[in-house]
Amino acid sequence: MTKPKNILIIRLSAMGDVAMTVPVIRAFCHQFPEVKITVLTKEFFTPFFRGLHNVTVIHPDLSDKHKGVLGLFRLSRELNQWNFDGLLDLHNVLRSRILKTFLSINPSAQINKGRKEKRALVFGSSFHQLKTTHQRYADAFKELGYDVNLINPELPGPVKLNTKLKGFLKGTKNKRIGIAPFAAHKGKMYPLTLMNQVIQNLSKKHLVVLFGGGLKEVNQLKKIASNYKNVINTAGRLTLDEELDVISNLDLMLSMDSGNGHLAAMLGIDVITIWGVTHPYAGFLPFNQSITSALTLDKSRYPKVPTSVYGNKYPKEYEQAIGTISPETIISKIKERLDENVLHTSS
Repeated sequence: MTKPKNILIIRLSAMGDVAMTVPVIRAFCHQFPEVKITVLTKEFFTPFFRGLHNVTVIHPDLSDKHKGVLGLFRLSRELNQWNFDGLLDLHNVLRSRILKTFLSINPSAQINKGRKEKRALVFGSSFHQLKTTHQRYADAFKELGYDVNLINPELPGPVKLNTKLKGFLKGTKNKRIGIAPFAAHKGKMYPLTLMNQVIQNLSKKHLVVLFGGGLKEVNQLKKIASNYKNVINTAGRLTLDEELDVISNLDLMLSMDSGNGHLAAMLGIDVITIWGVTHPYAGFLPFNQSITSALTLDKSRYPKVPTSVYGNKYPKEYEQAIGTISPETIISKIKERLDENVLHTSS
């Protein structure tokens, strides 16, 4: 098989899943700089791929021009003008499979999501670490003839902040800890009353930077930030590009099993994650992070975890289970990681 030199990658959503493609694509670009990559994704996600010089991002109009089967056929006609000689479907849903059929690009490959293994994990017939989503993306590249090495990755350093963002971060010399307290489903979200305790403690010595989106989250984070001297709310105040600049200058990010953890990880930031009804064994641990950075529920107390892969299904008695992870445990893990980083830097 002749290796393709002009590859189209399809990954339309969601935010965390798209962010997880970035470290893999970055590794590919470093190892195979002669190959051109084009990513088909939502326009909003375009800043994720900044700095990847042989990567182009194009976005479909799935709500109008490219909506439905006829719209996908129209999109395929437009994409064919790019003369792609390889295709990677890293989404593997009905829409991407239909588009893949219309395109008829050869060779092509798609991600194996490991649905069977994930069902076994959820239904309790097997409980062990599954292949990571990042490795599943890399495996799809391998089907096109490219063996992408994800060990010892080259990660981007902090972005130089402009005057606005320097002022935004108050020019502090303290450690900068990002906190993204929200998640798509209640069973995955740490209670805000407990997260307030974490924020209060950390803000005594460090600068805490809050992240979120949506009007309700913006208002909640604004209220939290107003209660503490060393807490800043980014929600509703920055563009995505600016948020990424700020995240790249953090010392650590604390997040749920959610998109912000993956954004921080793709920028080379240490991430501590809090897991409720989901579990990192399903393969969604942020890139280049150790399983020891994931705070999970007591399996003996909550034996049904993970109750689903994405956290959208869980028994009623598991809804508040994530709250059994104490604020002290979270604070201790963060301080431990910051101390490790100091020792690593000094050595």
